[in-house]
Amino acid sequence: MSLRVIQFATGNVGRHALRSIINRPGLELVGVHASSPEKVGRDAAELSGLETPTGIVATNDLEALLALKADCVVYTSQAETRPQAALADITAFLAAGTNVVATSLVWLVYPPHADAWLREPIEAACAAGGSTMYVNGIDPGFSGDLLPLAALSLTERADEILVQEIFDYGSYEDAEFTGASFGFGAPPDVVPTLFLPGVLASIWGGPVRLLADQLGVQIEELRERHETWTATRTITCAMMTVEPGQVAAARFAVEGFVRGRPAIVMEHVNRLTSQAAPEWPFPPEGRPGVHRVVIKGVPGVEINTHVGGGRIDHNEAGVIATAAKAVNAIPAVCAASPGLTHLSELPVAQAHGLMS
Repeated sequence: MSLRVIQFATGNVGRHALRSIINRPGLELVGVHASSPEKVGRDAAELSGLETPTGIVATNDLEALLALKADCVVYTSQAETRPQAALADITAFLAAGTNVVATSLVWLVYPPHADAWLREPIEAACAAGGSTMYVNGIDPGFSGDLLPLAALSLTERADEILVQEIFDYGSYEDAEFTGASFGFGAPPDVVPTLFLPGVLASIWGGPVRLLADQLGVQIEELRERHETWTATRTITCAMMTVEPGQVAAARFAVEGFVRGRPAIVMEHVNRLTSQAAPEWPFPPEGRPGVHRVVIKGVPGVEINTHVGGGRIDHNEAGVIATAAKAVNAIPAVCAASPGLTHLSELPVAQAHGLMS
């Protein structure tokens, strides 16, 4: 019997998730939420770039979607700037007995690390509805949990773990959220959202603690570091235009200290052109981006993961991969025990492929 699924939001990630749900054997799309008036009333196929109508049209009526009693909702609505509204949406579904897989509220990639204001209402809703919630994506998510855990499975002893996203974001058309969050296009003395005290640790501290817990070590301290690089010439890219003196690259990290040294580190190096910040780390030659894990230990292990290729841009591929992480998890989440869950509590084999 197919699992009945609702897609909540049809933006950058949501439209790919919607397409995947429609095309996936074993899943039945029963509802779509859209907040913008121009999307309400349109068929799900049109919103996801497919040609054959599904008969399922987008609505902004939350109560109507709750009444569907679906098995799962895929929640991809941008939530980090509207956490209370997103929390209200999600807890309503959970309390009604509908499981949630999400790419939003990234603080919950590893729930034991999340603050009580977020974790406790969701746990209460899961208990009331006998439902389960899981948050993941490509980063935070895959690059900081599944990828390093795979590398660690090859080690006799791990001394240091470095997880990196090194990406040229120039082709990513998201100046409003990603660009502003990273401070791209702003003067270097303007502090963007990500660099406010505690924000980096709230997002990437969870994956640091997940790895520490898997290794049985205690994180003594989480430290944040960040720096920016300003353009020396005008940069025009899909995300925005950056003038000389404005930020065109950002590097930041969350470091988990064990025995007085940074033993588990989650680092980002993001540019708006390959010419930016020439002294910072780059992906392997010929690649515009990489998710990398480097483990120092016995033996040392390095894994470089690339998304995209062919006609698919690496940034678009990252968005598709984020959607896939959520959709692929639906069967495992629906079969899991009620509550807030995370990768180490679910089957690793969350995979689906269609041979053409």
